[in-house]
Amino acid sequence: MGWMMNDAIAAARIHSDNAELRRAAAGDAALCTITDIDGSFSRRLGAQLAVGPDGRIVGSMADGCLESALAHQAGEAAAEGRPRFLHFGGAGDPMDLRLPCGSRLAVTVDPAPDRAALAQAVSALDARRQAELSVPLAGGELLRRSYRPELRIVAIGTGPELAAFERLALAYGAAVDALRPFGEGAGCGMRQAGGGLSLGTAPDLALDPWSAVVVLFHDHEWERSIIPWAVDSDAFYIGAQGGAPAREARQAQLSDLGLADKARGRLHGPVGLIEKARDPAVLALSVLAEIVAGYEAAA
Repeated sequence: MGWMMNDAIAAARIHSDNAELRRAAAGDAALCTITDIDGSFSRRLGAQLAVGPDGRIVGSMADGCLESALAHQAGEAAAEGRPRFLHFGGAGDPMDLRLPCGSRLAVTVDPAPDRAALAQAVSALDARRQAELSVPLAGGELLRRSYRPELRIVAIGTGPELAAFERLALAYGAAVDALRPFGEGAGCGMRQAGGGLSLGTAPDLALDPWSAVVVLFHDHEWERSIIPWAVDSDAFYIGAQGGAPAREARQAQLSDLGLADKARGRLHGPVGLIEKARDPAVLALSVLAEIVAGYEAAA
């Protein structure tokens, strides 16, 4: 079971929105970037592939045909030593690949992107800061492609709810810090962030605008130090399990601490997208979907 979970986690992280940037920064891969979309397409503007000199691909753009075409084009562009500016979907290129969705795409294939700029972007992401990269366009202009740090979730709680959430969030590919009370074993074979949690003590973890916090306790006394800590941070999302009495107590405490305004729009309760989730796995899916929706909206 452990190896299956680790494989699932590794597979999910391969498809990180920043994986292509990191591969290209390694020093020898071409970078393919969607620079224009006419119609509806399954990837966003700026979606990328990295293609190594052996033809191996990091990232995805469609169902495989487009990736194969770009890998071939990347090899030819590397041999020529200059970028290629391609169109797919009936836009007129001699080797045009028609897309089943009916959309049209413009793609820049850069065999030798600015490695120093790539390294700077990776360093910024490693420091949990946004980054930008200039992608050349056919007319000599530049597309500014932005990158954001990967989703980080601090999950705090106990029992099967936290275990189910941790498994699902890791499989999705989020960076997860799971905090449990001292003495409760960590799930998924993962190291417990910070070693454990004591009653009345806030976690000693820094939170940034790409971090989410979810609190999964039945004993809400544990929340009294955690919720104010989370609300007073830069986290874009804070969610806490509990019924109406627990939610009213939270709001009263935050009002007493002068944090009510900071909590507005960020403190979610009831937590998750599925109403009255009574099963740990359903609750985990419900909460993770809500967190990911907030993270995507920030893009």
